Amino acid sequence: MTVEQSTDAPSAPAPLSWKTIDWPSLRQEVRRLQMRIAKATQAGKHRKVQALQWLLTHSRSAKLLAVYRVTTNRGAKTPGVDNVLWRTDRQKLQAAFSLKRHGYRPRPLRRHYIPKPNGKLRPLSIPTLHDRAMQALYALALAPIAETLADRYSYGFREGRRCADALEQCFTVLSQKTCAPWVLEGDIRACLDPYSYYILAVEGCSKSCGWLSKTRIRKPFARPRETCTTESSPRFTRCMIVCRDTPRMRMASGMAT
Repeated sequence: MTVEQSTDAPSAPAPLSWKTIDWPSLRQEVRRLQMRIAKATQAGKHRKVQALQWLLTHSRSAKLLAVYRVTTNRGAKTPGVDNVLWRTDRQKLQAAFSLKRHGYRPRPLRRHYIPKPNGKLRPLSIPTLHDRAMQALYALALAPIAETLADRYSYGFREGRRCADALEQCFTVLSQKTCAPWVLEGDIRACLDPYSYYILAVEGCSKSCGWLSKTRIRKPFARPRETCTTESSPRFTRCMIVCRDTPRMRMASGMAT
């Protein structure tokens, strides 16, 4: 699909210094193209959406804004496996110009464990700054579609929404005469354990070996097979490949073959 000349990617002139960048102007340019993506999504013009997304992810304005978001949040001082931090203005500019799709390969995640109040450890995976910037860049192109197609009454992890908006909607719904008389809140403990939803998964050994533990999966009408799972996690792992979706019985049975 060809795009007319007026739809070129908003590319600001090459800045001489990181401090001389006009950030409000860059946000406005990126926002303008995001609005066009949202309108094309509403109209069902999928090919135009793809073309506009390509323009956004290849624009200099979006790349600079992605690096700005990565270097201004609380995790900017936490490196990944490469121990690289973008401290100087020159490093930030070079990082923005190095965000290219061609030849990009994500680096492994740095594993860190955070202590929980109950004495256990919560695993945390930390990507490199380059991978975070690439994620932020493509999030700018995916956000208009997500905001257009998402539920209008969903407030979790939504841009421009907060807890006060959810409370306002709750008040609007619950203030009616025909509203529900009860509001229930549930906190299921250990709901992600394998035993809670996959009854055919039996732990083969009581002691975990490192960060892996053996789990025996019994396939219907077949002998049980052993596979490796992450410790106290339902994400069945084999050959260092993690299925991040909740494993169904068919998926788990297939992995055991």
